[in-house]
Amino acid sequence: MNFPRTIFHVDGDSFFAACEVASRPWLKGKPVVTGRERGIVSAATYEAKALGISRATRLLEVKKKFPQVIILPSDYDTYALYAQRMYDIVRRYTPLVEEYSIDECFADLTGLAEERGTTYEALAKAIKDDLETSLGLSFSVGLSVNKVAAKIASKWNKPSGLTLIPLELLPEYTAKLPIGKVWGIGRSTAIQMKKKGIVTAFDFASRDRHFVRENFPKPIQEIYEELNGGFSHDLHAGVREDQASIQRTRTFRPPSSSREFIFSELSRNVEEACVKLRRHGLFTTHISFFIKSQEFSYHGTDLSLPHATNVPQDILAALKRAFEDTFSPRGLYRATGIRLSGLTTANTLTAHLFNDTTRTDTLGEMYKAIDKVDHKYGKNMVVLGASLMSWKSRGEMEGNGPDVKNNLFRKRFGMPFLGEVR
Repeated sequence: MNFPRTIFHVDGDSFFAACEVASRPWLKGKPVVTGRERGIVSAATYEAKALGISRATRLLEVKKKFPQVIILPSDYDTYALYAQRMYDIVRRYTPLVEEYSIDECFADLTGLAEERGTTYEALAKAIKDDLETSLGLSFSVGLSVNKVAAKIASKWNKPSGLTLIPLELLPEYTAKLPIGKVWGIGRSTAIQMKKKGIVTAFDFASRDRHFVRENFPKPIQEIYEELNGGFSHDLHAGVREDQASIQRTRTFRPPSSSREFIFSELSRNVEEACVKLRRHGLFTTHISFFIKSQEFSYHGTDLSLPHATNVPQDILAALKRAFEDTFSPRGLYRATGIRLSGLTTANTLTAHLFNDTTRTDTLGEMYKAIDKVDHKYGKNMVVLGASLMSWKSRGEMEGNGPDVKNNLFRKRFGMPFLGEVR
C-alpha cells in the first residue's frame, strides 16, 4: 500500500457518553445520555441512539418517551482527563500529535512502520488496541495520506472501525462519499457544489484545477488537493496553529444569584484554562470573561494583564474588580466563561521594567509540582480555595452530598481504566 505521508486520525465513539459509562461500568449496555444541566441531550450512547434519541433532543421528551434512559449531568473535567490520556497514549508511538478536539487527534506516523519492522495496518491496530484497553472506550481510527483522507477513513466504519486508505484506493472511497460529508465542507458550500453537478467527493476531485480556483476560496482548494492525494493541511503538534485563544465555559443548574458561587465558577474556569496554557508552554497577556444571565444576556469585559502569566492567581487578581463591577446581586445567572488570548511562549517573553514578577515565578514553580501530581493521579487533586464552591455544588448535583472532599475522591476513585500515566 502506497503512503507517501502516513497520517493517523483517532475519533472517540460517542465520546462524552462513553466516558460516563467507562467510569461507571455498571452502565455498560444501557441507554445513557448527558446534558442534565442544560435540559437537552448533549451526548448519547449507541444504545440511546438506537431508540432514536439525537443531540439537542429535549430531556423532558426523552423522559416521557423513554423512561428507561439514564440521564446524567455533563462532566467536562472527566472528559478532558480521558482526552489527555488519549493524546498521551498516541504519543507513546510518535511525538507528532495534533490535539484537534477533545475527542479527536491526528498523528504523523510516516516511516514508523519501517522503523519498527511492521506494517501500517498492524501499527494502526496496535494504537487502537492500546487506546481501547487502557481507557475502556471504543475508538474509530483511520490511516491515509493526508488529514482530509484520514478523517474520511476514521468515519468510514463507526463505531470501533479501523480503515486504511492508501493513495491508490483514495478514488474508490471518494466515489462513495457525498460531498457534504467531506471534512471542511459545510452545508451551504455543499449546496453550491451540487448546483454545479458535484455530488460526491470524487466529482469534486475530478474537476479541473482551474475550475476549482475560479469558483472556490483557498480552504476549499486545499481540500481539493487532499482529495487528490496531495498534502495541504500541515499537522501541528500540540496546540493548533489557528488557536489564538484558550476558552473555558461552564453552565450550571439551578441558576444562582450568589456572588461567591458565581465567582467560584469563574475561578474554576480560570484554573482549567491555565492548566492548558502550562501544558503547551504558553502564557497569556489578555483575558475576557462573561457571566450569562437566566435571560441569556451576557455581561463581562476585556482586560490586559500587567505581564504574561499562566498561573490562575494573577488572572483572578485582575478579574476580581471587573467582576464586582459586572455582577448584579439582583441578577440570576446560569453560566460563566473565560477566554485567554494574546498567547505567547517563554522564548518571546520580555521582562517588564516596572513589574516585579518574583511572585509569579514562585507560583510558576509551585504549579510545576501541582501539574505533576495531577498528571499522575488525575486532574484537580489540588484546587484553589476560590473554586471550592463550584466543586461542592457539582458534588451535590451528582448525588454525592455537599462534602467537597468526598466529591474529589469520587473523581479519582471512578477512573479505573485510564491506564499507565507517563
